[in-house]
Formats: sequence, C-alpha cells, structure tokens
Amino acid sequence: MNSLIVKSVLFAMALLIHQFAAAKSNLDLLKVPAGFKIELFESDVPNARTMVLGTNGTLFVGTRNEGVVYAIKNNKRYIIAEDLNMPNGLAFRDKALYIGAVDKLFRMDDIEARLDNPPIPTLIRDDLPSETHHGWRYMDFGPDGRLYMAIGAPCNVCLKKDYAVIRSMNADGTDERVEARGIRNTVGFTWHPVSKKLWLSDNGRDMMGDDIPPDEINRVDEFQEHFGFPYCHGGTIADPEFNDLSCRAFTPPIQALGAHVAPLGIAFYTGKQFPKAYKNRLFVAEHGSWNRSKKSGYKVMMATITGSDEDEIITKYEPFVTGWLQGQKAWGRPAYVLVLKDGSLLISDDRGGAIYRVSYTQ
Repeated sequence: MNSLIVKSVLFAMALLIHQFAAAKSNLDLLKVPAGFKIELFESDVPNARTMVLGTNGTLFVGTRNEGVVYAIKNNKRYIIAEDLNMPNGLAFRDKALYIGAVDKLFRMDDIEARLDNPPIPTLIRDDLPSETHHGWRYMDFGPDGRLYMAIGAPCNVCLKKDYAVIRSMNADGTDERVEARGIRNTVGFTWHPVSKKLWLSDNGRDMMGDDIPPDEINRVDEFQEHFGFPYCHGGTIADPEFNDLSCRAFTPPIQALGAHVAPLGIAFYTGKQFPKAYKNRLFVAEHGSWNRSKKSGYKVMMATITGSDEDEIITKYEPFVTGWLQGQKAWGRPAYVLVLKDGSLLISDDRGGAIYRVSYTQ
C-alpha cells in the first residue's frame, strides 16, 4: 500500500479514536437542568447526524461526511449502507428505511430483519438536485403520508428556481410538489403534535457580520408559504444583494435565533418521562457557528410554546443541554434530537461521533 495512503488511514483512525475519547472524557462538561441526567448512548458513530426509529426499536443514523448509514440495536452497531453521497436524510415507513443522498433517493425494505445482511438499497429516484452546497437532504413522512424533503439553496445567497424549498412526494417518488418556499437551508423539520402544522429550522446567510442575520424557527400555515430567502432575513433585514421586494411580502419567523448558531434537528417532546411542563416543548439542536469571530450555538435549546393554531407563540427559548463549547473551543456539535419511546431524548454529535441520552431521574 502506498505510504501516503497508509499515513492517511492512520491519521483518520487516530482522529476517530481522539473523538471517541473526547466524548467519554468530556461527558461531565455537559450540563442539564436539575432532575435530569445525560449519559453516552453510543460512542462509536462517526459523524452521527439524523436519527430515526424503526418499528422494532432499531435506531438508524445518517451521516454527511462518512457516506454511511448506521443501525443500532441491542447495543450493537451495524453499517447497513456505505459509499453514499452525503446520506444525511433518513425516514422510516412500513418496515422500510428511506435514504436521501443528495440527488438520489433509496429504500431498504424490511431492513430491521436484515441488519446482519443488509440488502443493496433500492434506487427510487436519481434526478434530485445534484449540488452538494446545502445539498445534504433532510426528509420525513408527514401526517398526510407524503415524503417531505428539503432542497437547500446551492449557494450562500442566490435566486435559483426550484431551490430553497421544501418539496413533498409520494413514497414511490411520484407526484412531487412544492410545500414551502424561501427557506435557505433547513436540516430539521417536524409537525406539531396537536396542530399538525409543519415547523422547521432554517440557517441564515453568511457574510453579513457576527450578529446578523438571525437563524430562524418557522411554522408553515399556508400551502407554498414564502419565508423570505433570498430577499429578506429574519423577517426584517433586507438582503444587500436581493432587496427589490419588501420584507412585508414574506412570513417572518416564529422565533428569531442568534446569528450563525446553525439550528439543525428539531423535535417536539411527546414522551411521558419528563415532567408535564415539558409536554410539546420544542427541542432544537444548535450545531454551532463557523462564520463568526466568537463562536455561538453548540447547545441544545428548548422552546416553550403557548396557544394553538394561528395563536401559537414561543414564550421562552432557553438552554437545555450546554457544555460542548468551552471558551472558544468546541469538542462536540449537537446535530439532531429524537424522542425515544421511553420518553428519554437522544442527541447526536457529529464532531464527537457520539449519541447522548438525556433522561429524567428525579
């Protein structure tokens, strides 16, 4: 084997070992509210990102940089698909795992019964946008049974037809339509457990300074509703390059976040383990900034929501798990949140290659 290849392999292995060690040794740095505890659920999932649960309790984990999809069952980790192009998008329905890998959509049938000998993923579509800039997919099945998928802007800021949208389609990839527009880059959306409305995170544009524009949490009230990109950011800030339309023409965020905190996965708390006050609160994984002189984000936040339907408002937005950022050094980056059937909360960390579990013990 070429010595350069050997060195590259050894460096990659050393990096992974360092990441796993960091997740274990730094666990005590993570802070949760009184009455809760946080522990390592799995420490060997390099680049862990999106998580979905199978019918029989299998945890499936997508990646962006590793090109693999993991399955975790009975404390054993499997690689069920590999050599894919950014397989960040996962969804599960009718015993099948759906995988979004940039321009391709795959399905793995009856996968929970085949973890030891997984099938080759069945190709459903290969005609999705192929740009990798904001091209890692996020997707999920909605209450209407359709598969929703994010198509991010292939740029920092630009105006390009059929991008910066959320689309939906049948499970077989047919009957595609646009559900919402003006969304620069969402890597997390979900439906409110009561109103059934679609909520989503959105990452704001870069290169406007440390403190603008804000990242966003949005709620879709109308079919093909427009949330402003690229003309307007945060509901009030006109883009310096695309400012020919007023911000009044677009829907403002239901919650403006800190600039560059990079909200990814979001999940409403639907379990019964946490205190009753946590019911239907929204957890947000803030992945953390890169385009900021002082780092921001790197925590899991929690939104308290009051009202119903059009009257829903966020009355409090506060930290739930902190500690991945120590000073200006980040040893982990929360990417996704998932409520388990027992009511505990999983958090994936794509920098630490780990998954954490938060439970209520008091």
